[in-house]
Amino acid sequence: ASGGASITVRDILAASQWQPVPQCGYQCVSCCRVFPTLWSVKTHIQHSSQEGYSCKVYYRTLKALWEKEHKKQEAAAPRE
Repeated sequence: ASGGASITVRDILAASQWQPVPQCGYQCVSCCRVFPTLWSVKTHIQHSSQEGYSCKVYYRTLKALWEKEHKKQEAAAPRE
C-alpha cells in the first residue's frame, strides 16, 4: 500500500459510487456495513482493526492502485 497515505472523504465517496446503497447512508466498500454519515464511515475505516475488520488496509490499497493508475495515465498522455 502507499505507506501512511491518509484516506480522505473523497476516496470513500469515489469507492462507494460503484456500490449503490438501497437505504439512506454510506457504505463501507470493504465490509459492506452501512453508516448514517460520511464521518461515521471514515471513523469506522480509521479504527476498523480494533473492530476486527481490515477496511483501512483495503482503502489504502485501493488508493495506492488509483495513484499508480493516475501516474500511468499521466506518463502515457501526449506531451504538448
